[in-house]
Amino acid sequence: TLVKLKLLQVDENYDNPSWKAIGYGVKKVEEQWQKRPRRPRPLDKGVLNTKELNDQTFLRSVTEKGLAVKPGTNQYHTVECDVVIAGSGCGGGVAAAVLASAGLKVVVVEKGDYFIADDYSGIEGPSMEQLYENGGILFTSDATTALLSGATVGGGSAVNWSASIRTPEDVLQEWSQHHGLGLFRSSRYEQAMDAVCKRLGVTARCREEGFQNKVLRRGCKALGIPVQAVPRNSPEGHYCGSCGYGCPTGEKRGTDTTWLVDAVAHGAVILTGCNAHQFILEKSTRPGKAGRSSKCTGLVAKCMNSGITKKLRIMAKASISACGALMTPPLLRKSGLKNKHIGRNLYLHPASMAWGYFPEDTVTGKCYQGGVITSMHRVTERTVIETPALAPGMFATVMPWVSGRDMKHRMLRYARTAHLVALVRDRGQGFVDGVGRVRFTPSPDDTRELCSALRRALRILVAAGAAEVGIHRSDGLRLGCKGVGDEDLEAFLAGVTIEKGPLHFATDKWGILGSAHQMGSCRMASNNRDGAVDSSGESWEAEGLYVSDASVLPTAIGINPMITIQSVAYCISHDIAMSFVH
Repeated sequence: TLVKLKLLQVDENYDNPSWKAIGYGVKKVEEQWQKRPRRPRPLDKGVLNTKELNDQTFLRSVTEKGLAVKPGTNQYHTVECDVVIAGSGCGGGVAAAVLASAGLKVVVVEKGDYFIADDYSGIEGPSMEQLYENGGILFTSDATTALLSGATVGGGSAVNWSASIRTPEDVLQEWSQHHGLGLFRSSRYEQAMDAVCKRLGVTARCREEGFQNKVLRRGCKALGIPVQAVPRNSPEGHYCGSCGYGCPTGEKRGTDTTWLVDAVAHGAVILTGCNAHQFILEKSTRPGKAGRSSKCTGLVAKCMNSGITKKLRIMAKASISACGALMTPPLLRKSGLKNKHIGRNLYLHPASMAWGYFPEDTVTGKCYQGGVITSMHRVTERTVIETPALAPGMFATVMPWVSGRDMKHRMLRYARTAHLVALVRDRGQGFVDGVGRVRFTPSPDDTRELCSALRRALRILVAAGAAEVGIHRSDGLRLGCKGVGDEDLEAFLAGVTIEKGPLHFATDKWGILGSAHQMGSCRMASNNRDGAVDSSGESWEAEGLYVSDASVLPTAIGINPMITIQSVAYCISHDIAMSFVH
């Protein structure tokens, strides 16, 4: 922990004396853009930063944005609109654009802050604190899996690693046939994916790959196994390795630079620094649509600023939860929904990493340079190998502690250490029990798949020319590759095994697992016995209450889910827009 803290600290010049020693550097914002005029802030027309307002200035600002307001009485200020959306990420951003473009008055509630490219420093510590849920320090209840989840305007799309992969055919087939959701084999869903990829400017080629992706491609080629290019929501020449801390070039296209810009252009209002508290449900006096017992009439939100002394009561004809698979279930539960699937069926794409050290005379570049994910190797139908973004603090966190001397040695090799991520399409189901309370254990089948993929990753690193390889086990399991024969390699790989007894990942055997993809905790289903929402994203319990984020996915999908989440949100929001017409 002390090593990590020392690596995260910066002085008044945004520098750290350790960085030069480990071969790391961050382009300072001031240096990076000093010859370029400050760019416009495209969402400012629609953003209200509630942290800077008080009761009077808030009411005045909301009125100026064209919303009907009522001054505070008792506990609430009341705001009226057509649609209120909690969350501005992949689901909320798309929904806001589609619904505002349909002529509806949209209010987006976002607890995070609004940043543009000029604001991003690329410095690990403050970036994690500003852009990630709980400052990037969020774990499952047994502390075996670290969860990375965006918490800023644009949500996960503002900090993800750019991979823009369409929903696989076998997944679409499964969701359609086995889950009874015809949407996923329809031309409507195909058109949604087309529209999403077009708006994000997805490109299939990469002009120049970074160090880690070169290693992955080189190792696969040496082994004679396939490696494929990964489409990205950035130009072919995009060579930014710090998109996980907000893209400082502005070339990556998250919802904050695409869909939310469209929404604001059509009159949407975004309240930042504002936390969704609960949806407003009223009991129906007569059976509602599909027998729903309640009707949602809006959202109660709390501003994270004591200057606004009252809660906000945002009245709307349609309300959407787009807080993500970790935060939507607690919000729905707090609102009074009882469906048993709320908070269940959570999938995490659990991932484990292998590393390889490459001396200077091998592959060119440094581990933090270049596009984060530009290549991918598929191991099985359920597992893939990709590359991660690891700044020094995170690197020091996941590397096993053997001794002080060993850790210093590891950090001196930081820039030339490549990591490969083995990721599994999990079948074991987790639970969201509340805000920041997640239970998850991979199934025995998941652990076997992940173990096999981790061995494949080590083979790739050896084949690519690594001088030393290892995993993140607490005993520092590693192999020096100079002069190693096939028997030695096989003996080493045999040590990468599943824990005997109950099949689970123990931190002393595997190191901490990671998850950047949380899905399925309010899954879509053809009936209320099998899921929390219907095929239009509407709650089975409350009319007018929708979910439009990763939590509606019926299962894990096995690849980076951004395009899938946005495509589902595109379909859901078009259905909502049509409900206003009828």
